[in-house]
Amino acid sequence: MAKSLEDWVNSDVKAVANKPLDWLSTHYFFRDPARPLYSDSCFFFSPADGIILYQKQVKPDESVIDIKGQNYSLRDAMRDEDFDQECLIIGIFMTMYDVHVNRIPFAGTLCYKELEPIGTHNLPMLDTEIDLISELKINNENAEYLYKNQRVLNSVYASDLGLKYYVLQIADYDVDCITPFQLGQNNQCSQNERFSMIRYGSQVELIVPITEQHELELLQEPGVHVEAGLDPLILIHDLDLDEDEEDETEAN
Repeated sequence: MAKSLEDWVNSDVKAVANKPLDWLSTHYFFRDPARPLYSDSCFFFSPADGIILYQKQVKPDESVIDIKGQNYSLRDAMRDEDFDQECLIIGIFMTMYDVHVNRIPFAGTLCYKELEPIGTHNLPMLDTEIDLISELKINNENAEYLYKNQRVLNSVYASDLGLKYYVLQIADYDVDCITPFQLGQNNQCSQNERFSMIRYGSQVELIVPITEQHELELLQEPGVHVEAGLDPLILIHDLDLDEDEEDETEAN
């Protein structure tokens, strides 16, 4: 469950930090622990295990974070200059010590497309991981990989909400391998169902459009470590329902 960065390092990382690298990379990294499949349409759950680096409501061309004087926007993230929706974006960094199986935050129909890296090679994410684990701090100055690295954009149409949201998976330098568990498109997925895995260090972004029908309330803070399928990130308020309840209360 959700922990502060320091608590997570002390409880989870230090327990295995002295293990040989080959054990970490071949055994520990590929673990896939059984987890309960929570189902609650009031929440978006975390799609990934990792540390929340940032969370922000932004317009398509607005800066999510500033990286060495360069803005990183929704359009940069999604590699789509025509994207025109204001969204809530949450960036989750997955370290070597995290479970790398990703899960569906809210039930819906899943499609995906691979976006190639800009340049010959992916940029490494190791400096960001060192800052988090060794220095216990978030340093977005090392996040240049967000511009260039290979990524898979997963879109999920959530019929219960009447909207399409996105789970963006960004690969690390070492092994640019993002593996969907089902190769077909338009798959029906339950909330918190396993859908993909990223190899080694990586990042996942949950991107949810802002609509007039729903208000999205952030439940966690940057610097908190969350677990996929267990920790809710966003509480969904149905504005139409809330207004109806207020009218009924006033009538009584």
